[in-house]
Amino acid sequence: MIGYRSAADEAEAVAKEAGGRAISADVSDPAGAQRLVAEAGDIDVLVNNAGLTRDGLIARMSDGDWRDVIETNLSSVFYTCRAVARSMMRRRSGSIVNVSSVVGLHGNPGQTNYAASKAGIIGFTKALARELGARGVRANVVAPGYVDTRLTQAISDEMRGLMLANTPLGRFGDPADVAGAVRFLCSDEASFITGEVLLVDGGLGM
Repeated sequence: MIGYRSAADEAEAVAKEAGGRAISADVSDPAGAQRLVAEAGDIDVLVNNAGLTRDGLIARMSDGDWRDVIETNLSSVFYTCRAVARSMMRRRSGSIVNVSSVVGLHGNPGQTNYAASKAGIIGFTKALARELGARGVRANVVAPGYVDTRLTQAISDEMRGLMLANTPLGRFGDPADVAGAVRFLCSDEASFITGEVLLVDGGLGM
């Protein structure tokens, strides 16, 4: 099942291809996250990938831009993980993968809100891994670098050039690169991995 707040056509297409269904939900709202999980039923794998940017220098950043990014990127992870935790603990199995960013590890000017939200995901997930590990539930992080998505297409040409120059593999990532890492962490091949941060960034974060 795929939950989405925007890009309904894309979500429906992916769900159809995967043989699942797409449900509209705002996971930055506790009730929305709870409803999404309830409609999904017992969940074996949870992937949190909600993301929003509201870039700006801190001296000019509004309260709204701070709150919107924190609620969408970080609070949503708390809401969905809380909603699945009891069921996963009861069944003594489950895999949670939360998508952060290389910006959460190294920061970026003009993105204090985004960096804070993505760094928060890392700390949250490490604590969650320790909390749920004894019940057989794993929690990990995938931290992409600059991936060619709608989110990064809004970045200025100057910034894109700078990021490309600092990426040892010399290219931007593709969504499939991130999907492969997520799939691995959700699989039985990663059954002894928890609390880990896997960078998928072409070497940018070294």
